[in-house]
Amino acid sequence: MRPDRVAERPYQARRFDISVDRPFEDFRRQYEEAVPPYDPTAFNALVARGAPWSDVLSLMRERAPNGFLIYWSSGDLQPMMSLAGDSAQSVEYLMGNHTIAERMFRHDPTVMLYAPLRTAISSGSGGTRLTIEQPSCAMGSFGVDAIHAVGVELDRKVAALLDHLGLPIPAQLSA
Repeated sequence: MRPDRVAERPYQARRFDISVDRPFEDFRRQYEEAVPPYDPTAFNALVARGAPWSDVLSLMRERAPNGFLIYWSSGDLQPMMSLAGDSAQSVEYLMGNHTIAERMFRHDPTVMLYAPLRTAISSGSGGTRLTIEQPSCAMGSFGVDAIHAVGVELDRKVAALLDHLGLPIPAQLSA
């Protein structure tokens, strides 16, 4: 492949490890209530009938009370990792909102590399924690003001979710 066909776009990520003052399973349950699962049947029904985008927006508002849905979860990784002698608990999620993602997608569909957002809940010797990267860092790497603006909006939505969950809010998410 010719070098002129490869574009490199380095960027700096910011990951937040947020201490949680609850046991792993209690916090996991709280998180999954705050960020409910994506219901493909409901959304696919809109696609099947060629619904207007306003119907998609309405369904998302109805289904995602805190602005996000869980599109995928790893489940608890501890049983598999225990085979290697590890005792920590961990579950990963892809959390997002496709009606927000669309506002970036229209400018550059490769933004879907970073949407939905990845989160992890883990518990080990340091206690329970929630880990997430700052959305605007990745979204800013596209060099498109409209995409970065949505990334900043996602920062604020993550901050609101953290507040809802009773967690400390990193200053960078509300700047």
